[in-house]
Amino acid sequence: MSPPTVFGAPYSVYVRAVRLALEEKGVPYRLEDIDIFAPGGAPRAYLRRHPFGRIPAFEHDGFQLYESRAIELYVDDVFAGPPLMPPTPRGRARVHQVVGILDSYAYRTLVWDLYVERVERPRHGATGDEAKIAAAVPRARICLAALAALMGDAPYLVGAAVTLADLHATPMFACFAQAREGAALLTEFPRLNRWRDVMAARPSFAATAAAPDGA
Repeated sequence: MSPPTVFGAPYSVYVRAVRLALEEKGVPYRLEDIDIFAPGGAPRAYLRRHPFGRIPAFEHDGFQLYESRAIELYVDDVFAGPPLMPPTPRGRARVHQVVGILDSYAYRTLVWDLYVERVERPRHGATGDEAKIAAAVPRARICLAALAALMGDAPYLVGAAVTLADLHATPMFACFAQAREGAALLTEFPRLNRWRDVMAARPSFAATAAAPDGA
């Protein structure tokens, strides 16, 4: 099999989640940078891979795929290396639940409403929207409480081993923790905060870092 290609920008949390899965499986891959925020939007050629113009997209031996969750599952199914899904139906269902929470509720709040407004906009000379930040804090607390409750006493989000749930969440938390509100909220959930530190110490995290982290 030829090495797969990931299409997308290094700063994207969803591109990074796919790359984390590949790194954890020990799979060599190629990253082709795609700028969907360029004037005029995503390149026309890229829209043939992803008609919605989002990132990432993926290709392996002629098989094309988009949507990060689908790509992550494909990577785990096709390539050798440590399994990234639990062996039991309940464990796999829990991973899907956590990923659903992240996509449906956490991403917009943790990344766009807190990280982008508090960190990324000021970094580029703009002013963050304080009303948006204030409204996001209680929503973020609900997200963290839900994830912490599902995690329980386990070292990872779904049990004793790293799963796709951890890899999907880690890039979002890497951004979220850079906002002062995010860092403060994480202190309310010590186990979740320790999990974040553990994930940030993994070689896959360093291998996929962008400078700076982005949305």
